[in-house]
Amino acid sequence: MRPALGVLAALLLTGPALAQEGRPAILREIGWDQRLGETVPGDIALRDEAGREVRLSDFLGKRPVVLSLVYYECPMLCTLTLNGLASALGVLSYDAGREFEIVTVSFEPKETAELAAAKKKGYVARYKRPTAEQGWHFLTGDAGELTRLTKAVGFRYAWDEPSKQYAHPAGIVVLTPQGKIARYLYGVEYAPKDLRFALIEASEGKIGTPVDSAVLFCYQYDPTTGKYTAAAMRLMRVAAVLTVLGLGGFLITMLRRERAQKRSG
Repeated sequence: MRPALGVLAALLLTGPALAQEGRPAILREIGWDQRLGETVPGDIALRDEAGREVRLSDFLGKRPVVLSLVYYECPMLCTLTLNGLASALGVLSYDAGREFEIVTVSFEPKETAELAAAKKKGYVARYKRPTAEQGWHFLTGDAGELTRLTKAVGFRYAWDEPSKQYAHPAGIVVLTPQGKIARYLYGVEYAPKDLRFALIEASEGKIGTPVDSAVLFCYQYDPTTGKYTAAAMRLMRVAAVLTVLGLGGFLITMLRRERAQKRSG
């Protein structure tokens, strides 16, 4: 396992902890343990791109948060994860810093604010939104605080000595403004639809339009895949309601036409 280790981890661990049989030993140590509904401690101490001390709570309170855990010198998987996130964000009509926040944290305690600043510069330029600088945060921290964060969201990773890399799962976590874990989206690419729905649900309806809410009613989140899939029963109910409304409209139109004909006669 050399550079391909991270990609292999992403392929095998794009969801919650799966069956352990048949995996390389190190991959049995990594994965996602779902903590849906649990609250991430807001007092976790971190550092921003300028080296200033911050707390996770500084990014909570007003808007949902998209949390990504990476390390900045990762040769492959983390870059794929951030690229996938940036691509999905580019399609959304919502802006980071306005409707939601993005918090990217390095889980490698040796990494510095300088690395975080360089990474931020590249992705802010790629995101190309006017609020990107204020809305996308790249953080570092000390080992103890980073462990608190990774455990709180169920992110399990391990150091692979032969490759001199971390083996870790790929994905992002969507938090409510109160810091509660709302959704996990797995893998290195994220469907804009899934990210949009996750943010709408995490915001508790504070972002999105009535049309978004109506469309979301026809989908449901699948925690095993981290995706939104069409809900058959809900679609049938919507179809039934539309059919009833259509028939009602047809009958009303016919009755009005019949009355008009009687008056004219």
